Amino acid sequence: MIVITGATGNLGKGVIDNLIKKCGPNHLIASVRDLQKASFYQEKGVSVRKGSFDCIDDLKTAFEGASQVLIVSANTLGEEALRLHRNAIDAAKLAGVNRILYTSHMGARVGSLFAPADQHAGTEAYLAKSGAAYTSLRHGFYAESCLAMIGDGLKRGELRTPEDGPVSWTARSDLAQADAEILIDSENWNGVTLPLTAPQAWTMAEIAEIASDISGRRVRHVVVSDQEWLDAKMAAGMPKIYAELLLGSFQASRRGDFAATHPALENLLGRPARTIREVLTAFLREDPNHQ
Repeated sequence: MIVITGATGNLGKGVIDNLIKKCGPNHLIASVRDLQKASFYQEKGVSVRKGSFDCIDDLKTAFEGASQVLIVSANTLGEEALRLHRNAIDAAKLAGVNRILYTSHMGARVGSLFAPADQHAGTEAYLAKSGAAYTSLRHGFYAESCLAMIGDGLKRGELRTPEDGPVSWTARSDLAQADAEILIDSENWNGVTLPLTAPQAWTMAEIAEIASDISGRRVRHVVVSDQEWLDAKMAAGMPKIYAELLLGSFQASRRGDFAATHPALENLLGRPARTIREVLTAFLREDPNHQ
C-alpha cells in the first residue's frame, strides 16, 4: 500500500491521479485532514483515511499497513513546519512503513534566505537520521509560484522586482508525475534525489521578454531595491511575514540557490518537461486583456 498525505492539495491529487493511471487505485490510500473534502476519491476506488500532522496517533493509524508513505510538506512556516514534518516521519516509523518519501526543494539549504528552503533542509536532516529507508524529492521551484509572485505585473505590463538570479521554474504537474514514477520504482531512489527541475533557468528580465513575445505588447522589467519592493507589497495589503518570505526567494536566487538544472526530471517523465514559456502562455491567454 502507498499512502499519500495532503491528498486534497494540488500536488497530492496529481500524484494519486498518476499512480491510478500506472497501477490502479486498489493499493492507494489518501491521507487527509478532512474526510468530507476527500469524498471524490471513493468514486476513483482510492481508500481514504483521516490523518493530521498535528496528531501522531492519527497518522500512525493512517499509515498502518503501508509499504511507502509520501509526506507532502506542510503549508506553514518555521518551527511549526519542522514539528509537523517530524510528527509525520515519527508516525511512519511507528507504523512500520518500509520507505518514507518527502517533498523537499532543490534549493534546500541550512540558513537559506528563503525560509522554506531552510525548513526543507532541517526535515531532510531529520529524515536521514531516522534510520528508515527514505527519499527526499528535491523538487524544482514551482512555476505556479512564479505566477503567484509576478503574474499581476506581467498582465499590467510592468514587472517590478528586486535584484534576482536565474530560477529553474518547474511545472507542478510534471513533478506530480515524476513523484509517482519514483514511488513505483522507489528502490532505485535512495536518499536525496538529483534536482528535479525544468531544463533551463530564467531571470525575471528574461521572463518579461518571454511574456512580451507571448502577449504582443512590451512587459517592462524594473529592478527596485529590496526595501522599496517590500514596502510596496505591504502597502498593497500583503502581510509582512509573506512579503518577507517572497523577498527571501529573490535574495536566495541572487546567490544561485535555484539555478541548478538536471535531466533527471525529463528522464523520469520520458518526455520534455513543460517550459516556462508554455506555463506563461497558458496563464496570459486566460487574461481577456491579452489578444
